[in-house]
Amino acid sequence: MVDTLETRELRYFVTVAEELHFSRAAERLGIAQPPLSRAIQQLERRLGVTLFDRSRRGVALTGAGKTLLDEARDILDAAAAATRRTRRAASAGNRLVLVTKAGAGHDLLRKLLDAHAAAPDAAEIEVVLCRMGEQGPMLRDGRADVALMQRPFDALADFDTEDLLTEQQIAILPAGHPLAARTSLTMAEISDVPDLPVARWPRQDGTYEPGPGPEIHDQSQLAQLIALGHTMAVLCASSRAWLWNAHTAVPLTDAPHVTTVLAWLPHSRSRAIAGLVRTATAL
Repeated sequence: MVDTLETRELRYFVTVAEELHFSRAAERLGIAQPPLSRAIQQLERRLGVTLFDRSRRGVALTGAGKTLLDEARDILDAAAAATRRTRRAASAGNRLVLVTKAGAGHDLLRKLLDAHAAAPDAAEIEVVLCRMGEQGPMLRDGRADVALMQRPFDALADFDTEDLLTEQQIAILPAGHPLAARTSLTMAEISDVPDLPVARWPRQDGTYEPGPGPEIHDQSQLAQLIALGHTMAVLCASSRAWLWNAHTAVPLTDAPHVTTVLAWLPHSRSRAIAGLVRTATAL
């Protein structure tokens, strides 16, 4: 048995596994059904396993098929990321793409960019704004070279990081709410306010924690809902920079501190990334 798996046959397999229908999968792939069926059969023979249960009722993944589906998706994602990074390395020159969540720490980012621009042979940096939790996937799939992320909210285990700033968290409330007159608050005091539930941000998988607060998709939506008195938010102290007159920020005495980090893929040999990390370390 040959142990090598080709990306073409993995793409065929994943499409059939997602459609669970050979005709629909063939149409999606832009090929005829017979060659697709033969390719899947050849893959099963080479692996020595049955990937699909075929019956009059339809097509279903076997246990082996479910395992290969998870692995195949990772392999295809990694291959696509390698292709993007290779093409960008050949065309970008001394240039980096830095991704950050929209509205997060723009004062810190400006200081980092200004300091880096003053360094000899500084790389040109393109800043890409994203939604919460998208920095990690963009680093992994090659759409970005470096990212600003936050501990403990972002998953950082897959990346090398340099700490930039550690700060307190604050509650952002409608200016006219009774709690807005306080000089400080605790997490317990804001956790159960019937008329002002805490806004909920998406988790890494895109789902939301259960709760009464509204599901937040971006900073503009959050700012509007707070101003209307529909929610409050718990954010880093640097978020004061974008507050409206209709907002009030109150320090949270017992909320965990948040550290903004510069993150990049481990084992990187990019001189441009190394230069930006040196700037971050000095900053």
